[in-house]
Amino acid sequence: MDDATGRIDRRALLLGAGAAAMVAGAASAAREPLHTPPGGGELPPAWEAAERIPLWDGAPPGGPFVARKDLERRGPTFVTGVTMPDLHVFQPAKANGRALLVIPGGAYSFVSIRNEGVGVANVFARLGYTVFVLTYRLPGEGWTPRADVPLQDAQRAMRLIRARAARYDVDPAKVAVLGFSAGGHLAASLLTGYDERVYAPRDAADRGSARPDAGGLLYPVIAAAPPLTHPLSAQLLLGSKPDAALVARRSPAQHVTATTPPTFLAHSMDDGAVPWQNSELFLTALKAAKVKAEAHFFEEGGHGYGIGPDNAPAGLWPQLFARWLDRTLG
Repeated sequence: MDDATGRIDRRALLLGAGAAAMVAGAASAAREPLHTPPGGGELPPAWEAAERIPLWDGAPPGGPFVARKDLERRGPTFVTGVTMPDLHVFQPAKANGRALLVIPGGAYSFVSIRNEGVGVANVFARLGYTVFVLTYRLPGEGWTPRADVPLQDAQRAMRLIRARAARYDVDPAKVAVLGFSAGGHLAASLLTGYDERVYAPRDAADRGSARPDAGGLLYPVIAAAPPLTHPLSAQLLLGSKPDAALVARRSPAQHVTATTPPTFLAHSMDDGAVPWQNSELFLTALKAAKVKAEAHFFEEGGHGYGIGPDNAPAGLWPQLFARWLDRTLG
């Protein structure tokens, strides 16, 4: 481990027989429930004050929608029951010409607005980014086809940001995505499936590209099957008995190509919900495709920390990501 950057020497990961033990440990960790997210209470004032952009004019695609009756309401900062997805816009005091689409996590069972939305937006807006936080539809809440619904919203969000770039003083060639946990799975799906046709075009915005210019993945769910997946995320996205073709289609590491955007990854190796090998899986695919990539594996940090734990090296990820974006976006 490099103390200055948190990078891990890949040679230390290749331990022969010890690798099997790591995978077995990852399988055990993947069976643990998702963390209880920090926060709670009311939505921060910054969220209420932010400009809101509805994604869809009229009913979204992905119907017919049949609402479940057994949804667990988790409070305003852990959003469920999303029927009209949207973007909340956090504008900087002085724009740097770049935009960041932030996708909070929540195991595809809720959207974690406070720690992986507002907190992240505030930090990057102070750095000059125009930040768009995505509240996306949750696939297990009655949408058909469920496995496409989050990607529909992510693609549409990226296209709307570019369509409105001039309004926000954003260069449409400098739009990045940043996703956390299950939101990291959605961000990785956008990085690899930006051109997948998952909805019929609605308006002029849909003539634009949904390809991010760069991506950041924080403790992402990458695998869609055991032993590395997060079981609840996979079940809610794919259903209880998905066929092999659907699992493969929603396994973003299998779809990395030379045209996949440059990607930054950060993951803590004590993550008890989403094993760090998920990030390694995506990194390996990126390097095999010769895509520019950087990864940081931290010894401690756990899962779901959003902007980062104050007293651990994992809390350095925002600075590391910001510097990487400086080099990548220019």
